[in-house]
Formats: sequence, C-alpha cells, structure tokens
Amino acid sequence: MTTPVLAPFAGAAVPLSEVPDPVFAQGMLGPGIAVIPDDAAGQLVVVAPVAGTIMKAMPHAVALVSESGQGVLVHVGIDTVQLKGEGFEVLVEKKQTVIAGQELLRVNAGFVREQGYDLISPVVLMDGDATQITQPVHGLVASADALFQIIG
Repeated sequence: MTTPVLAPFAGAAVPLSEVPDPVFAQGMLGPGIAVIPDDAAGQLVVVAPVAGTIMKAMPHAVALVSESGQGVLVHVGIDTVQLKGEGFEVLVEKKQTVIAGQELLRVNAGFVREQGYDLISPVVLMDGDATQITQPVHGLVASADALFQIIG
C-alpha cells in the first residue's frame, strides 16, 4: 500500500539538499522534498499533503499523522518561527481530522519575504528513511499534485 504525499502549494519541487537549513538538507527529520513558491505569489494557501489527523498546528508548520499512521511535516519557510505567527493564519487545530488537499494555513508570502525569510518549504516523512518513499518529483507542481508516495 502506498500513500501519496501532495504539494502544499504550487511551485518548484526541489531536493531537500537545496534547503538552506542543515536539519532539513541532511534529512535529519526524514526524507522528502521541498517546494519553492513562485516569487510572484503574494498569498499562499497551504493544503494538507495527506489525509489524517493534525498532531501540531503552528503558524509556520503543520505535522499530521496519515490515515495509515505515518507522520508528515509541512514546514513553511526557513526560520519563519521567528515571525511569531505574523503573516500566517492557522485554519486547523490539533486532533482535527483533515482530507488531503484541505486548507491548513494561509500565508502572506509578500510580507514574509519582505521580512527577509526564504519560503522554501520542506515536506518530509517524519522519522522515516529514504527506503520508505518513492523517488520524489522535481520541477513545477500545482497545489495538491503528488510529490512522492509513502511505501507501506
């Protein structure tokens, strides 16, 4: 059985190694991919990469457990936690059940960029390893396009 992991928003899918944060770039949190939103995007709507339950919903990141039990993290931008929620709107809450593609966050991307933050956004299988996902796609993706599949 495989579980598709969807793009949280439209942009360019790139390897985690391109994320300017060693925790993500070195795969310390797990394997995955990152999505870079279009520079012209003033507003981002971040959607659920999988169907499941919200484990943690912060302005800059959402952790979910898929229906098949795997943890998936969407982290919007690098060091954006320092904005303390400014420019972000959380649309879900802990323990809420969501469907794949459901809106999780709204992000004022223009504001976040003006504050000097990079919006490259890792999407990772938490505590997994590279053998647990299919080869991620690279290149342009639309919101809710499949990025990779979780195996098992």
